Amino acid sequence: MPGNTLVWRKCSLPWMLLRSDFYLCLLHTFIVETMNKSRLEAFSDGVFAIIITIMVLELKVPEGISWAVLKPLVPAFASYFISYLFIAIYWVNHHHMMHTVTKVNPRIMWANMHLLFWLSLIPFATGWMGVNSFEKVTVAAYGGLAILCGIAYTILNNEICKTYKEQTKLTRAIAKVNAKAVWSTILYAAAIPVALFIHPAASAVLFVSVSVMWIVPSKDIENALNDE
Repeated sequence: MPGNTLVWRKCSLPWMLLRSDFYLCLLHTFIVETMNKSRLEAFSDGVFAIIITIMVLELKVPEGISWAVLKPLVPAFASYFISYLFIAIYWVNHHHMMHTVTKVNPRIMWANMHLLFWLSLIPFATGWMGVNSFEKVTVAAYGGLAILCGIAYTILNNEICKTYKEQTKLTRAIAKVNAKAVWSTILYAAAIPVALFIHPAASAVLFVSVSVMWIVPSKDIENALNDE
């Protein structure tokens, strides 16, 4: 029957393979089925772990058994401490923020990759600052990288907010986190001229001060999640 032949042609696999909407349907199914926040978190956790591993491997074991051989390594240890605290706090807050994600889309995935890109440069900045004993240019560069990490984190926050169609207690809590991120960026920006024209140690204090601001994740987000 002509009608049945037409139906068969439309439904047969060879005919379907020639249709562009068939591939779009497959792509949509793949994205819906495979993109979830568990995979996003698992990948991110792996990157955080690698970053810390690279940083600790940069600490060179000295030859000798006296306390004196450790003295030249003090700047490297100090640099490692600052960066370890920096990465640890990013991991804690990133994990906290992932609890607010209800649906993962490509924009969130790329925003997350953008954040991980800048964070992955922390071992380089840490080593450069440590091996040069906190020379002012290296400290200023570290401050610049910290700013880029903060901006990337804010972008990720905003992309997560966009997945909510209505203003909720949770979205308002996320907005408060963005406000704190702005203050962090201002302090990091201030650390650059402080390092160049005053003293690098003062910039290091600013770096630690910003980290202290983020040690405890947002209670507002936690309360909003508990209420839902």
